[in-house]
Amino acid sequence: MKNQITAQQLQISGLVQGVGFRPFLFSLADQYRLSGEVSNTADGVLTIVEGLSADIQLFIRDIREKQPVLADVTRIVSKPLTVKGFTDFNIVPTLSSDKADTLISPDVTVCDECLSEMRNPDDRRFEYPFINCTNCGPRYTIIKDIPYDRPKTSMKSFLMCDDCQKEYDNPIDRRFHAQPNACPVCGPKVFMTDSRGCRIDLSPENAIQKAADLLREGKIVAVKGVGGFHLAADAENHETVCLLRKRKKRPHKPFALMAQSGSTLLSHVHLSQKEKSLLYSFQRPIVLLKKKDDDCGLSSSIAPFNRYFGIMLPYTPLHYLLLEKGPDILVMTSGNRSGEPLAIENQNALDNFSHIADFFLFHDRDIYFRADDSIAAVQAGKPRFIRRSRGYAPLPLDLDIKPYTTISSGQPLSGTDENLPSVKRELPSILGFGAEMKSTICITKGSKYFLSQHIGEIRNQKVFDFYTCSIDHLKKILNVEPQVIAHDLHPDYMSTRYAETLAPKTEKRYAIQHHHAHAVSCMAENDLNEKVIAITLDGTGFGTDGHIWGGEILLCTRKRFKRKARLAYLPMPGGDKAVSEPWRMAASILFKAFGKAFTDLDIQYIKEMDLKNLQFIIKMIQKNLNSPLTSSAGRLFDAVSSLLCIRHFISHESQAAMELEAAAASALSDQKPYDFSIIEKNRKDTTILTPETYYEIDFVPCIREIVGDLSGSTINRDTDIISSRFHQTVITAYAKAAKMISMETGILKTVLSGGVFNNHLILSGMKKALEKNRLKVFTHTRVPTGDGGICLGQAASAQALLE
Repeated sequence: MKNQITAQQLQISGLVQGVGFRPFLFSLADQYRLSGEVSNTADGVLTIVEGLSADIQLFIRDIREKQPVLADVTRIVSKPLTVKGFTDFNIVPTLSSDKADTLISPDVTVCDECLSEMRNPDDRRFEYPFINCTNCGPRYTIIKDIPYDRPKTSMKSFLMCDDCQKEYDNPIDRRFHAQPNACPVCGPKVFMTDSRGCRIDLSPENAIQKAADLLREGKIVAVKGVGGFHLAADAENHETVCLLRKRKKRPHKPFALMAQSGSTLLSHVHLSQKEKSLLYSFQRPIVLLKKKDDDCGLSSSIAPFNRYFGIMLPYTPLHYLLLEKGPDILVMTSGNRSGEPLAIENQNALDNFSHIADFFLFHDRDIYFRADDSIAAVQAGKPRFIRRSRGYAPLPLDLDIKPYTTISSGQPLSGTDENLPSVKRELPSILGFGAEMKSTICITKGSKYFLSQHIGEIRNQKVFDFYTCSIDHLKKILNVEPQVIAHDLHPDYMSTRYAETLAPKTEKRYAIQHHHAHAVSCMAENDLNEKVIAITLDGTGFGTDGHIWGGEILLCTRKRFKRKARLAYLPMPGGDKAVSEPWRMAASILFKAFGKAFTDLDIQYIKEMDLKNLQFIIKMIQKNLNSPLTSSAGRLFDAVSSLLCIRHFISHESQAAMELEAAAASALSDQKPYDFSIIEKNRKDTTILTPETYYEIDFVPCIREIVGDLSGSTINRDTDIISSRFHQTVITAYAKAAKMISMETGILKTVLSGGVFNNHLILSGMKKALEKNRLKVFTHTRVPTGDGGICLGQAASAQALLE
């Protein structure tokens, strides 16, 4: 009958807890005159609704289309029930279970409603720096254990006052079960100290005003946020910014900025609509934005030798208050010692950088888990991660995994794609250990791949401790114990050694070659299961032949790979020293191009070098002393950067290549490439698949032409143009090699991965050149193209090997 009352049970999965989902369903049920109940479960949210069938259909439609801003509904499974005769709609207690499949929300920016209250003098939370609700605020960084209830967060020591408790208990209130709910009466408070830790006697609201005043006066203030500390300074005060660099011993690496609003940036940077959307997103990443000019009113020391500023908008109430009361653009660089993880404890911050900050703006809410700011950029028309961390972690990627899938019984409602049969994926959990640099870890659970926040370079002991803690924490909040582990092929990485210690507790252990993991990470996020051509360009990766790879074209599936092309090997005189001293790689490639007579070349590089050092490099290469071979594209970029006298020594990772890109970007586009060679050779090294021929891409002809330009044998001596032509040569060479492999194999799908593709010119140029050759190109948009995405590739490759 048309007006007959029916009943449906809905199991809703995804990010549906701690985000205001039950109050949302409460209001939605009231709108459509439905009765029933809703509760949290181990799998998400379970609701039973009774009412007219048409109204239930509208209710289900609105769940998907009108869900709370922080929610992410991934599945709704429906099941018809016998009508029980509910008289109203109620939120009932959580259904307990030993199993937990709920998702933990990342930390997100304060919402507009909370901001409006914070700015209202008549509101009881006026200028309260910890205002939040179910739509905003800290989550991941304050969680100690599951389930996500207040006693298991860093808010456990703050007993709610009567007013806050009423909000917390009210199903129709915006703060219903908002675990960090608090106010000035009962919640966390800020306070100030000097650099010795002596407390400055001020009320919390006056402490923020004082910090803002000190920033205006040119002081450096350490500010405790949600995932760690920042070191803040007025971005327009050049003297202070230079002092911050000196104290932090960070001579060149760009500082991040925080601006009060997008409008304050208009005179400083170019801002497209896509960049603006990314900047204003509730995740609030740092966004790389192109400078308008160097004389823009901001300190020239913020991002020297760089065409971009890394800028974010405020994401905590405290940040908003500081920017509204103080300078409207602040330097906000990470509060840590060089190479170490972010400080998260008050005393630890004082111990680590009291020599840097003049004052400290603390608060008394503990940070249980650190999270660096995420970094993103719009490249080749799409937002892409440089670093995926705060605002995104630990949200999973839900990927298309085929093995071990079984379908359970279910009766979906007709005509609604949300109501599909329940799917159980009997998949063993996998732990991907990530890379040594820019490390992240990945744990799989069912079809979901959970990536951690950015961890860093785990060769540092404190970072390694944070790394192992991150593994334990992610296992705890996911309530999972991985049965399979996947790690890098390099035997001496700390991550490999740690994986070996855990191996006896697992069923299987896989060593995944670095560049294969790069390729598979791009395949996985693009749901590619067939064989592809993978161009993997980066700085360092241990190869199956014992050499250092980094300029490869692989023919691969998720399980296996064949090395079909590589950059011609170059010695790295001094090993790791050649990474921090690019002049060594320039000497290496000049020696290959001209022999030992290269020291007689009439170019500026030779004039700037010590002849004894160059002669020593020649001897190292000739005698094969500490000169491992590398096919790394990153080292080639370093060599050319030094050859052009842009950067002989670096103070931060990828500096030489970044400054080479900046020079190229200054030239006109569509420069003619230099010469290069692609030679078919017989494979001598051991690979995973049957050995056969491969292609060697040699840039010696390019180097000879560059030297000709530099020595005045041609008219063109402009560094910017030479750099631009070099970039075009890299693009042309790899596009040609990929086309040759495609014609040989018939494969058209190509994936691009590796840190070199953080280079705007290389990414967009390579994509364009490959597509011109009628290849279908797949790139990264969901995880970083650099080593921050390696863990996904390791886990996805291990998953394929389990079949």
